[in-house]
Amino acid sequence: MAVITLTSDWRNSDYYIGSVKGKILKRDQAVNIIDISHQVTAYNSMQASFVVKNCYKEYPDGTIHILAVNSILSSKRSLLIIEKDNQYFICSDSGFPDLLFPEEEKKVYCIRIKNSEINTFSSFDIFIDTAFKIIENHTISDFAEPFSDYVHQKPLLPTIDNNLINGSVIYIDSYYNAITNINRETFDRVGKGKAFEIFVQSNHYIIDRISKSYSDVITGELVAVFNYSGLLEIAVANGPVAELLNLRVNSAIRIKFSNKKDENKLQLTGE
Repeated sequence: MAVITLTSDWRNSDYYIGSVKGKILKRDQAVNIIDISHQVTAYNSMQASFVVKNCYKEYPDGTIHILAVNSILSSKRSLLIIEKDNQYFICSDSGFPDLLFPEEEKKVYCIRIKNSEINTFSSFDIFIDTAFKIIENHTISDFAEPFSDYVHQKPLLPTIDNNLINGSVIYIDSYYNAITNINRETFDRVGKGKAFEIFVQSNHYIIDRISKSYSDVITGELVAVFNYSGLLEIAVANGPVAELLNLRVNSAIRIKFSNKKDENKLQLTGE
């Protein structure tokens, strides 16, 4: 059974979602349509990429992911197919190849489009038509061509300076937890087991340990964990940290390491 996922900035109240699903089912009622998210901030390719990047590996080989964000077609914007890990990502040329797979091998194709096909919502029809060509095992070279001149947009990365990591919030989840761009590998490489302080927004909010779960602290207390994706996440136990501390995407998260060994870390990791 073919699987098509949908990620968009349309919002659940828009008729666009129902229209696209109807068009897919009119072609083949056996297609399994999965909604990943329709709550992406308008035109935010980085947010859409983050959402899809962190869940696509859970899908079976051959899955087709339609990213309908920043997708209004024009003579100045191409539509792409990205092939990676036996899955396909159909999107506009709005930075998605590098945002989804920074510095990773992937195949990128530009979909051939006639000028007569370009109108306000033509991308929806082209996305669906392209998906079915893939499902029907058409050779990609029959309707697209290898493409390297796509828009390059690098993910926002933390900066490192001796015993300091300057990161930022890159995503606020539905529980208002703040997910940062600081991963476990960077934390361990820079920290080397030293004691540390995590400064959230300013020097007023400080966390000095990494917990295994949100329940390691009492209700209302700040907590830092490395989440399922290996990224540092800031939360409040049983509370909306983003609302409470006025955190937004791009809010600063700073980690300062000392020269002392972190005994809490040693106990948690069993070193």
